[in-house]
Amino acid sequence: MDLEQRIRRLEDRNAISDLVVSYFLASDDDDSDSVAASFIPDATFSSSGVLNATGRDAIVEFIKTARSYMGLTVHTPHYVQCRFESDDRATGLVGAHLELVLGGTSVVGAVRYVDSYVRDGEVWRFASRDMRTVHIAPWDEVGEAFASTTPVRWPGGEAAASDFPRKC
Repeated sequence: MDLEQRIRRLEDRNAISDLVVSYFLASDDDDSDSVAASFIPDATFSSSGVLNATGRDAIVEFIKTARSYMGLTVHTPHYVQCRFESDDRATGLVGAHLELVLGGTSVVGAVRYVDSYVRDGEVWRFASRDMRTVHIAPWDEVGEAFASTTPVRWPGGEAAASDFPRKC
């Protein structure tokens, strides 16, 4: 790559990182318009590999419905790892921590979003997001859950293995 292409790639990485942060803030702030603007029209949204919604409007409705069961939420991104497939397409892995109230129970955990991004004009948007859970549990169960083989403990659900189990 020449210097101009390298600068463009750095700008693209920064734009994708900004997209990730903007999405998290919009989700936390119940800003449906900004959530919608984060996705291309035919995007998909999944959780742990299970398709939840196809299409921008369906994704917004899915998130609104999920948020209706939640109180305060905080998404804190830690890293965005991008791999560019072309000048207009990239994939990414986003590591983040979640703090949220779900069904009246405060929980904390770590997730990784497996993403694909598309340049839409001059703006990067999500083509797909798959939120995969590393661990999550009510605050008073985090230590026990994190040290177990079933660190995924959503309130009201069965304890489950991580989407990213250790390879021993």
